[in-house]
Amino acid sequence: MSSDQVIGIDLGGTAIKLARFNRAGDVLAELQIPTPQPPVPGAVTMALCEAIEQLDPDHLAALVGVGLPGPMDAKARVARVCINLSGWDDVPLADWLEPRLQRQVTLANDGNCAVVGEAWLGAAKGFEDVVLLTLGTGVGGGVLLGGALFTGHNGAAAEPGLIGLQPDGPPCNSGNRGSLEQFASIAALRRLCDVDPKELSTRADAGDLEAKAIWQQYGTTLGVGIASLVYVFTPQRVLLGGGLAAAATHFLPAVRHEVEARVQAVSREGLSIEPCALGNGAGRLGAARLALQRLGG
Repeated sequence: MSSDQVIGIDLGGTAIKLARFNRAGDVLAELQIPTPQPPVPGAVTMALCEAIEQLDPDHLAALVGVGLPGPMDAKARVARVCINLSGWDDVPLADWLEPRLQRQVTLANDGNCAVVGEAWLGAAKGFEDVVLLTLGTGVGGGVLLGGALFTGHNGAAAEPGLIGLQPDGPPCNSGNRGSLEQFASIAALRRLCDVDPKELSTRADAGDLEAKAIWQQYGTTLGVGIASLVYVFTPQRVLLGGGLAAAATHFLPAVRHEVEARVQAVSREGLSIEPCALGNGAGRLGAARLALQRLGG
């Protein structure tokens, strides 16, 4: 096996996206499989092993990076908690995978993977201070400060989707109430209008005023949360990814308006708020990049 090739994995609640890359970030092979249901650690581990063997039957890649929806330990080997996956508490996934795969493994938060991927080959390239939000089943994210991934002293930072917006808001699986996730996830959008987000976007494309108003309301609330993040991190760029970002054209003006209205000029100086460039491929690319950085020398 060679450290010149690497496997990056984005583990989500409904799908697992895998790809094999070279050191330049070119995709050499890719695969997507459904996440086992329920997504308990043992079943997911076996599914990962089978998928990796299918993706790389000749064992050309010696390194594996896995992005998961939650914080890792400081050594990036234990999934501390994955709040939207059942049974994921202090799961030593790297230790489980390495002997089965005969490959080196490192773990990372999926939002961190996304921002690393965008910094490598996407919309964060060339920027030192970046906040990224993934808008989907949950609201994850990652932060770059001074060009380096910010994970805090124990590996658990940053979780921008879990900041509080409303003290008595809907309960969050994290234990918080009224978190940004409860107002910016797919479920939150469905509470505003019980229509599939793709259909709601199609309606807005066609000029439906009600659909446009719902997207504006969604963007306004998201902008309130982003304003708080801007005050904390004063980033050069805020990036929006995940499935809902496909409709960014409908809610991004409201987000920008809200941030401009709420954040003093000095704190948003030089700030741009944009969609991610890599789509759903950012997570697996970033996981691969982190594996190269941590394990590949």
